[in-house]
Amino acid sequence: MSFGSNFVKRGFVIGAVAIACAAGDAASAAPPKKAANRKAAAAGESADVKLVRVPNRGIQPQVAVDSEGILHLVYLADEPDAANVYYVRRAPGSESFSTPLRVNSQPGAAIAIGSIRGAQLAIGKGNRPHVVWNGSGKAQPKINVKYASPLLYTRLADDGAAFEPERNVARQAFLLDGGGSVAADLEGNVYVIWHSGDGEENRRVWVARSSDDGENFTPEEPIDANRDGVCGCCGLKAFSDREGSVYVLYRAAREKVNRDIMLLTSTDGGKTFRSELAGKWTVAMCPMSSESFLDGPSAVTAAWETDGQVFFSQIDKKRHVLSKPITPPSAPGGRKHPALAANERGETILVWAEGTGWQKGGSLAWQVFDAKAKPTKARGRAEGIPVWSFPVVYTEPDDSFAIVY
Repeated sequence: MSFGSNFVKRGFVIGAVAIACAAGDAASAAPPKKAANRKAAAAGESADVKLVRVPNRGIQPQVAVDSEGILHLVYLADEPDAANVYYVRRAPGSESFSTPLRVNSQPGAAIAIGSIRGAQLAIGKGNRPHVVWNGSGKAQPKINVKYASPLLYTRLADDGAAFEPERNVARQAFLLDGGGSVAADLEGNVYVIWHSGDGEENRRVWVARSSDDGENFTPEEPIDANRDGVCGCCGLKAFSDREGSVYVLYRAAREKVNRDIMLLTSTDGGKTFRSELAGKWTVAMCPMSSESFLDGPSAVTAAWETDGQVFFSQIDKKRHVLSKPITPPSAPGGRKHPALAANERGETILVWAEGTGWQKGGSLAWQVFDAKAKPTKARGRAEGIPVWSFPVVYTEPDDSFAIVY
């Protein structure tokens, strides 16, 4: 398996499962100081890895690096049950984030409880950010159905000074639980994807499509033809590569105990999807898990968690099949929320959370792999993941890695 990475400075790196971190002065929203971007110690040789706190003591960050090397970051802050979504950016080589923009026009419209219902980010045509999140109890519109919530979408306005007022894209599939996701390509196609249904075994994966850069969306349609159910309180992840193929990772709930990770792939603009098993797991509970993707020149890399361990696998862009999953060395122990980044030296870093849980923070850990997907001595661990959060990672212009938490 080869991880060529000359795409990092030309395309997008999506650090997944959502991203979030804490740091900086919450009152002044000042950019983080250089001291906050410290190089991390690694076991054996020193990896070029640094740790970065999210501004404003934010949580559940999501990051993307656009085609010009600009870092885009969204995160949640304020009250967990009535949170706000914030957006910052950073120019290549800069140590400072921009002044935060509040993404949601309705105060308290997002929800941080559970770590998987927060904002998801995609960069589309013209490097425009697109954001999706599950609406909180304060979000509008109110849906007069028990357990129903709006699924809210917005995009950066044309002038770049603010986000447009958010819109609910769920017209019939509004029995939300786990978080939805968003994918966008360079041609102006935007896909909002989520799961909804009455009972886990009856839940479906739905997509609302836009061909005009998020100006209008079609009514949602189910895309999981196999109808394997969906794990109710797990998130899913959507992603579009530079060729325009669309990928979705989600956890099934077939017969309520088959909590397998499934991959949906579309090569026709999200009109049809093929389904493939990525990882099996038989368990009669909802693990509240998340997933991530990374684009490459010949393959897309997908990451997920199963039974306390994190995995990643390549999806060949020509055959659209998964390679054998790879895990970090050493015994697993409560590993969750994997995220990926790669550099032009051919290295890939896998980052994850450990010890997190309901109303419980934890630690972050990472492992760097070489161009042949072999683990190197560059690995490490650090404390400090806040409650309801997890780490993400991106690649700096000098090919170093930055973990945001």
